[in-house]
Amino acid sequence: MISQEPGTATALATEAQIDAMMRAARALIGIAAQSVAEVEDQVTLPQLRVLVLIESRGTLNLNRLAEAMGIHPSNATRACDRLVATGLLLRRESTTDRRNLVLELTDRGRDLVDSVISHRRAAVADVLTRVPERRRRGLETAMTAFANGAGESFTDNAWKLGWPN
Repeated sequence: MISQEPGTATALATEAQIDAMMRAARALIGIAAQSVAEVEDQVTLPQLRVLVLIESRGTLNLNRLAEAMGIHPSNATRACDRLVATGLLLRRESTTDRRNLVLELTDRGRDLVDSVISHRRAAVADVLTRVPERRRRGLETAMTAFANGAGESFTDNAWKLGWPN
């Protein structure tokens, strides 16, 4: 937590630490945004979220998808209709309940998600090559600790910004 008084640092987080994390976050958000821009001629950001969510969690029905995304089922239906029409998503009967339709990625949909993630991984790797080795040694531990402190779990929240597990 940060002290309520501007310019003061607490034992938990200093202004310099916060500023460093804000700069790193800006860089990572830029990488994520660029990877989305690479596919914006094929899908919108909400549609990409649908694809990434299904890729990371497996087949879902429309209600579970809408719930996971925090949107109304009609919005999920519209996004999925467009993705089905473009051949990125498949809607089929559930093998366990024929009254239930499930959504799964087509090969094209999986390829699109893979290309976004590959772009991000390559961009992060490129940035890391510009960080001296001695500085990178503790980076994994520090970033993992930060993610854990934020309650970040690849299986729970990563899909929100397009990061599969």
